[in-house]
Amino acid sequence: GLKNVAKEMGHISKIFRASRFQIVYDKKSPELFYDGKYLKNYDVFIVRPSVLEEVDLHVVLVSQMEMKGIILFNKYQSILNAKNKIKTMQILDNKKIPIPKTVLVHRPDDLAQAAKFVGGFPVIVKRPIGSFGHGVMIVESMRALQSVLTWEEPVYLLQEYVKYSKGKDIRIFVINGKVVGSMMRVAKKGEFRSNIGLGGTGTPVEITPEEADIAIRGVEALGLDYGGVDVIRSVEGPVILEINSNPG
Repeated sequence: GLKNVAKEMGHISKIFRASRFQIVYDKKSPELFYDGKYLKNYDVFIVRPSVLEEVDLHVVLVSQMEMKGIILFNKYQSILNAKNKIKTMQILDNKKIPIPKTVLVHRPDDLAQAAKFVGGFPVIVKRPIGSFGHGVMIVESMRALQSVLTWEEPVYLLQEYVKYSKGKDIRIFVINGKVVGSMMRVAKKGEFRSNIGLGGTGTPVEITPEEADIAIRGVEALGLDYGGVDVIRSVEGPVILEINSNPG
């Protein structure tokens, strides 16, 4: 899709796969090769990493490109900010950008108090890293919460379940500080996550100035050049659920 649009706009583009790069470290500046050949100069790289695990390790290529002075559309640190849900919430909250009530829990003893902080059951549970709706659960009771948390992660996020949203959210696309599109995503029957990859449907939607404002501010706060911002409409106004550095 991106390649076709670039062609229509008169640009020459090429799709690169991260696994086919080689970084060569020697006494000089590290060199980048692609399929064994020295990487030629390109005006810009639009970076779209879709990794779920060991993000820092997988996007080391992005860091290397940045060190070499290659112009990137979404840079290394901004990608890490968006991939780590805790970092995202931390930055947005610090910038006074509205998010659902969220608590980080490190141990089972704190679950009862954490659930109370976010308004009681049902609660949303999230792993710190994840995309496409993976690692996100809705939990209806303390017994269920105690059983679903395996503590394989050092920390989990417990988040307020915004009942008013009813399985709907808005994906707002922001590029260079401007909203370029938005769609209402509706979860399929029996599913609370509205991700298109999980069977959700998307239709164009008009957003409010307040929704546009928090989406733009959120993308800028994470340092992204472009991003997809997932917003839900709560009784108290719009809140940001997540910001994606490689929105579909």
